[in-house]
Amino acid sequence: MNTDNYDVIVVGAGHAGCEAALASARIGLKTVIFAINLDSIAMMPCNPNIGGSSKGHLVKEVDALGGEMGRNIDKTYIQTRMLNTSKGPAVYSLRAQADKAKYHTEMKKTMENIENLEIIQAEITDILTDNNTVTGVLSESGMIYKCKAVVLCMGTYLKARCLYGDTIIQSGPNGLRQAVGLSESLKRLGIKIYRFKTGTPARVDKRSIDFSKMKEQKGDETIVPFSFDNSAENIQREQVSCYLTYTNEKTHEIIRNNLSRSPLYGGVIKGTGPRYCPSIEDKVVRFADKQRHQIFIEPEGEDTNEMYIQGMSSSLPLDVQIEMYRTLPGLENCRIMRNAYAIEYDCIDATQLKLSLEFKNIKGLFSAGQFNGTSGYEEAAAQGIIGGINAAMYVKGEPPLILDRSEAYIGVLIDDIVTKGSSEPYRMMTSRAEYRLLLRQDNADLRLREKGYKVGLVSEEKYKKFLDKKKKIEDEIKRISSVSFPPSEEVNAVLMSFGSSPIENGAKMTDLIKRTELDYDKLSPIDKNRENLSYEIRQQVNIQIKYEGYINRQLKQVEQFKKLEAKLIPDNIDYSKIMGLRIEARQKLEAIRPESVGHASRISGISPADITMLLVYLNM
Repeated sequence: MNTDNYDVIVVGAGHAGCEAALASARIGLKTVIFAINLDSIAMMPCNPNIGGSSKGHLVKEVDALGGEMGRNIDKTYIQTRMLNTSKGPAVYSLRAQADKAKYHTEMKKTMENIENLEIIQAEITDILTDNNTVTGVLSESGMIYKCKAVVLCMGTYLKARCLYGDTIIQSGPNGLRQAVGLSESLKRLGIKIYRFKTGTPARVDKRSIDFSKMKEQKGDETIVPFSFDNSAENIQREQVSCYLTYTNEKTHEIIRNNLSRSPLYGGVIKGTGPRYCPSIEDKVVRFADKQRHQIFIEPEGEDTNEMYIQGMSSSLPLDVQIEMYRTLPGLENCRIMRNAYAIEYDCIDATQLKLSLEFKNIKGLFSAGQFNGTSGYEEAAAQGIIGGINAAMYVKGEPPLILDRSEAYIGVLIDDIVTKGSSEPYRMMTSRAEYRLLLRQDNADLRLREKGYKVGLVSEEKYKKFLDKKKKIEDEIKRISSVSFPPSEEVNAVLMSFGSSPIENGAKMTDLIKRTELDYDKLSPIDKNRENLSYEIRQQVNIQIKYEGYINRQLKQVEQFKKLEAKLIPDNIDYSKIMGLRIEARQKLEAIRPESVGHASRISGISPADITMLLVYLNM
């Protein structure tokens, strides 16, 4: 049975699917998104927050490109904090607690009112192709939806099952039904499927918690928006507290005594779990020398009593969960409203994708999000917006948007999973970005807003506002570079008030800003000609001057990186004809089919000697 034709079809409406569908529709293409249940749109089945270390960078980058996640969390946060402020600005990371129900509702409302976008509740069971090119999808009801491109964003729903103790439920996250048909369809198309696992902790009734035994954690007084379109003033609101408690030896003893009842340790779970977000069983086993583990008690929203027990995901039986949770200070009488569980699901080997997130062997078929073997809402949204943009570019016959490792954390994320793959759910971390001083969350708009404008996701009005901000930053840096201070009493009094040495001769303002104890704002009393600039502009001026030497050093490294990235490898290259190339190198290059010499150099097992042979061959 046939139905309408579409330009782009998005399968799955989690965080990846929402960004993909919104991007495609906003670019102007007729788009439809399928959700197995409309209640799953932008659902947060696990932690009730957006952002965090390195993840905050991804959200800011999605926003800079014209995505929705940053705007949506600014509408629905209940607490916000800037993490890692004791370190340098490269690793500052914004994190916000979300009202989970409102986050879903606001995102659904946005999607329902976007031109060119339809939303349909249905399970997609087959991808239709002709001559290795996507032509449409088939739903479980037998409806055929024709299209020119498909973006797969199934998250953790494919053949999903939830486990705790001996209980196994054939279900997707949060009790929503699983998707069963699509895995076999993808296998028939020659797509390699993996089995991964993740999990979530229990939710307990707030009324059963004694918060007096815990450490209260309040939000920051100074609000920093996720979206560059917002200011602190227009999203300011009263915040809700989180709380900190700890496990103890009694907790660990209960867990150790019941490991045999965990499907994770009993061999029932076959999927690989996330190393950087382990279950409480894993923590107790792997870190046996630790006497306690931090546990955060986080509200799920303003209109619910459910509290999320961050740090205690588990697949232990319910009776053991109750016993172990009640050993924590403040949770002695806790009542579990939703128990913890592990979830196992099908996902793909992402090395089957191009850097554009299009499958190498099927034209017009793209993939994004947790289905690509990643973890986290933010990683999903980052892939989703790129998948949606590039599906639209494919339909329009235009080149894809590919962000490299020197341009964005999104580029690092996609390059990592496409080039190296992942034997476990991939998590973004600041340490993965070799140019992280350049890829700060505060300058995401300076790096990416122009790209968002060029693909059609940033409006003319927002782009002009961005250009104005950029010019003011450049003008102020130029002004400051010509400012010098004499060794006057007034100048030295200001310097000494911040514990800085007085000057005996004239000093450039830029040199004073580079002193550890000083910054651009601290010198305002003696900087007589400065304008009244916004915090965002002052922040950029300060960082760009204070870290100028380090930034210039990384820019030189990027120049070398770009040279190898610019050396493209022909699609039809025959690696068997390259003399001196090792057999292992030929096999890996053939499997990954890198797009450039730089891309090839990052494949696991490819040596510098292999790259030399490749360069010699390409220059012949």
